[in-house]
Formats: sequence, C-alpha cells, structure tokens
Amino acid sequence: MPDPRFFEDLGPVSLSELAALTGAQVAPADAERTVLAVSILDRAESTSVTFLSDRRLVERLRATKAGACFVPPALVEAVPPGCAALVTAAPQAAYALAAQRLHRARTTASTELVSKAARLEEGVRIAPGAVVGEGAQIGRGTVIGAGAVIGPGVAIGRDCEIGARAVVGFALIGDRVRIYAGAVVGEAGFGATPGPAGLIDIPQLGRVILQDGVTVGAGACIDRGAFDDTVVGENTKIDNLVQIAHNVRVGRNCVMAAHTGISGSVVIGDGAQFGGRAGIADHVTIGTGARIAAAAGVMKDVPPGETWGGSPARPLKKWMRETAWLSKMANRRGDGAGQ
Repeated sequence: MPDPRFFEDLGPVSLSELAALTGAQVAPADAERTVLAVSILDRAESTSVTFLSDRRLVERLRATKAGACFVPPALVEAVPPGCAALVTAAPQAAYALAAQRLHRARTTASTELVSKAARLEEGVRIAPGAVVGEGAQIGRGTVIGAGAVIGPGVAIGRDCEIGARAVVGFALIGDRVRIYAGAVVGEAGFGATPGPAGLIDIPQLGRVILQDGVTVGAGACIDRGAFDDTVVGENTKIDNLVQIAHNVRVGRNCVMAAHTGISGSVVIGDGAQFGGRAGIADHVTIGTGARIAAAAGVMKDVPPGETWGGSPARPLKKWMRETAWLSKMANRRGDGAGQ
C-alpha cells in the first residue's frame, strides 16, 4: 500500500467498476470482488490489483498473490488461480486509471502557513513565507528558508537546512541534510503510457528517502518513486541542477557534478563519482567506486571501480585510444587535402 502519510486510500472498488473505468473485460463470477490498492507484481496482495504487459515477466505473474491483474488477451492463461483477470489490450494504461481511482496524493487544505497539525521539535526556525503541511515532522535545530514548502506528512530530521523556495514532499529526510534554494524533492517522476484517448500519466505512489548528511544543490530535482522508493545514501553530495528520476537508488558517499542526469530505476554503488553533464540510461547499474567522466552517456552497466567516458560511454583507456585514433586520422586527411 502507498504510504498513508502521503496518499489517501479511496477504496474499496469493485472489479466491475474498474472494468467499466478502463474498458477491460472481467468474468461475471469476479465482477463484485473488491480491491483496496494497486501494486506491482512482486508486492501485490489479495486486496490489490496489478498488471502485466511484458511477456518476459510472466513467471512473476504466475507467482503473484494479487487479487486481480490487468493482462493482455494473449497472457490470460498465465493468471494464477485466485487472481481475477481483467483482460485489456492496454494493461499499463488500465493500471494507471485504476491507481488514479484508488489513491490520491494528500494536499495541504489549511490556509495556515504552518499547520497546527505539524510537529516541530525545540529550536526549529521557520523563515517568513515558508509553508509546513499537516502532519509534517521537523527535528531540533532545523532551519526552513523563506518561501520553502514542506508537504503533508514529510519527516525532516535534526540540524537540517532547507533553502529558500525549496519544495519537499512525499519524503523522509535524515539528520544534517542540506537542501539548497529552489531544489525540488519528491515531485512525481516522469511516467506516461498510451491510452484510448492519448497519453495517460502513471501515478507515482512511492517516496524519496534522503539519509543522513546528504547535500542537494540549488535547483536539483529528485523524483519520488513510481511505487518503490527513490533513495539517496548517507553523505552523498549532489551539485546544482542535477536530475535524479524515480526509483533510483544511490549509495553512500557518492558525488554528482552539475547537470548530471540519472534515469529511472538506476542503481548506484557506494563512492561512485559523476562528472558534470553525465547522463545515465534507465535500469543501468553503476558499480561501487566507479567514475563517470563529464558529458559521458552511459547506456549499460559499469563494473565496480572502473572509469568510463565518451558517448556511448566505454572504459576510459578504450575511449582515449579511440579519440586519439580519430584525431590522428582526421589530421592525416586534412594534411592530404592541403597538398
């Protein structure tokens, strides 16, 4: 289930209602069964609805404990006993619509800048114009800058600094964390899927977790997870204007220079380093202690301890040899043209 501090649950909802909402087909015997939540295959329970659109994950479907599953006609036979099939040509779009029906992000309804329902420890300082939402918790010695927005349910540890006009939502923040001016932590990650009437936003139902000692530079963006969490490990330092997408897991003591972009579901080991404007494709693993050169474009896994550069990125020595060879060939051709 999505964290109730950040999301309201709107269920239960019958499968017949979900079928009508999404255009899916459900067997009459299952029509009045109800579900409470959406979930991914591996975490689904008997009260949740999931989806499958990728044939490569069919074994996960066979093992799921979900009460219902949106599934394409070709994969209906893989739905296990006890799980109701919601048959549709667009399972992910149907899942997105179901998620919108079953869950709603909490918002601050109060007109108070600092909600009376927020819990502030001794020594918290809040500058003029800052907003602190209902149920937020802020630890001793933390400073909230002018115009900053702390969303409902957010937990911020002790001795933290939240800069002017920073926005923090759907997040759990450790001690001694610095989030500088204009940074955005916890907004919805990018996710869309084709639907009958055009693209549909896929609800992002996860959180952001920033562990102790993390620094987030001015204007940086860290998206909350689509269902799992986006996590940044202890003492990691993130420069200005860095983008970290949903479901990313960053290890401890990592460094990211400005304009680095990390795509969704990337896993980064402890001590990894990223030069400015490095870009990492989705679902890539960056090994412990790896180094990514400035402006590199990483399209596949980087082993621990290696240094990669170029676009597409490859091991440093290989990249440098290829660059030197290209330069040499270009100069030879230039010399010949001038004779």
